[in-house]
Amino acid sequence: QLQLVESGGGLVQPGGSLRLSCTASGFTLDGYAIGWFRQAPGKEREGVSCISPRSGTLNYIDSTKGRFTISRDNAKNTVYLQMNSLKPEDTAVYYCAARASFCSYFRNSFNYWGQGTQVTVAS
Repeated sequence: QLQLVESGGGLVQPGGSLRLSCTASGFTLDGYAIGWFRQAPGKEREGVSCISPRSGTLNYIDSTKGRFTISRDNAKNTVYLQMNSLKPEDTAVYYCAARASFCSYFRNSFNYWGQGTQVTVAS
């Protein structure tokens, strides 16, 4: 069974950091582009960042540039999202998703999704 599992979410104060992990089971990630998406209450799901099989990266939104870094460790079958200088507006459920080949701006082109991990930024 192909599965993605996110972890690393939690409650953090503004200005703090978290590192999210997305680990695959049932398949290897090295041939897939992995995207991180987030959905805040009452809002649509939006793309945050994506990493291609050859580790090229794509930022979907300007608000996280310079603060969030996506990376991958194919040996661990895991993709990470390092989030620094967190702000209350970063509060959301964060999802990772996989699609074969390259990153895409089209959310619906990602075939496999994890269940999400909650990130809450509050004092």
